[in-house]
Amino acid sequence: MFTEQAPKPVGPYSQGVIAGDYLFVSGQIPIDPATGELVKEPFSKASEVALRNVIAVVKAAGGDVNSIVKVTVYMKDINKFSEFNEVYSRIFGEHKPARAVIGVAALPKGVDLEVEAIAYLGK
Repeated sequence: MFTEQAPKPVGPYSQGVIAGDYLFVSGQIPIDPATGELVKEPFSKASEVALRNVIAVVKAAGGDVNSIVKVTVYMKDINKFSEFNEVYSRIFGEHKPARAVIGVAALPKGVDLEVEAIAYLGK
């Protein structure tokens, strides 16, 4: 699947794939879909852009933020965990999907984080 509301893939993969009632959202990095530009600073803004890109793919598949059941976050600097949590909490509100945060050495295009998700689209 594809939506203009999220950045075009930077490689040979889909923004998301529906399998049964589930949507598997590919890792989204902080690229502003309107401009195609990377958002690197501040980290809180980059976090928000990456999360909003995930949500845009979910919405394009017919879901919403509450459809997201699992989030995986890859971060170059795990010391920014608290800063990420502030943005994450604001975006997800009371909805609390299962989540993993993994520290990594490098990410595509030199970004500081990448976010992937699984959403349940069943009724």
